[in-house]
Amino acid sequence: MKILGLDSSGLVASVAVVQEGNLLAEYTVNYKKTHSQTLLPMLDEIVRMTELDLHEIDAIAVAAGPGSFTGLRIGSATAKGLGFALDKPLIHIPTVDGLAYNLWGSRDLVCPLMDARRNQTYTGLYEFVDGKMRIKREQCAVAIDEIIDNVNREQRPTVFLGDGVPVFQAYISEHCQVPFQFAPAHMNKQRASAVASLGLLYFQEGKYETAAEHTPDYLRLSQAERERLAQQK
Repeated sequence: MKILGLDSSGLVASVAVVQEGNLLAEYTVNYKKTHSQTLLPMLDEIVRMTELDLHEIDAIAVAAGPGSFTGLRIGSATAKGLGFALDKPLIHIPTVDGLAYNLWGSRDLVCPLMDARRNQTYTGLYEFVDGKMRIKREQCAVAIDEIIDNVNREQRPTVFLGDGVPVFQAYISEHCQVPFQFAPAHMNKQRASAVASLGLLYFQEGKYETAAEHTPDYLRLSQAERERLAQQK
């Protein structure tokens, strides 16, 4: 069983192919280019290097939000286009869940932090028990003080990861009352390999959808929509 994973939900663009317990290929870029410039060329390179026939994949797992509005649209459009062209199902992976899955096996509480601007973060709380990821708090868009209060109530050592860590590091250091650490560089950002691996589990559980059914999860209104509503009021 082969799963193609796509993640363009944040600053990172990432493409991967997972076959059962093997990561066949992954291409991840965290640089100053738009995902519209990188995502398809990265997929083309993986196809070329692995001699992959895209018709052989079983499903396409995509980080479906929350995250960058533009990035989510690019990732979803790419996944939907491939799904229609190849007649393959899509696997809807919550972005924060996929980010947490980078730390599979962690004994500590896992708290992903994505910078949602305006002192807010896309976040959640996760733990790993008996080889499975359990969601302690589902992904949400909240102020940083709310999720840190939640962490403190759990009274467990916690590891933070995500592009929100540099933004909120000073606040965490001052207000977090439990032992904590920050994930290292190779696992602290979105990776399509985690999306594809989690997608494989979801696919085996029957959690997939058609390309026509797929829509991103934004969790909150875009800035343009907020401004329009403010003008209407």
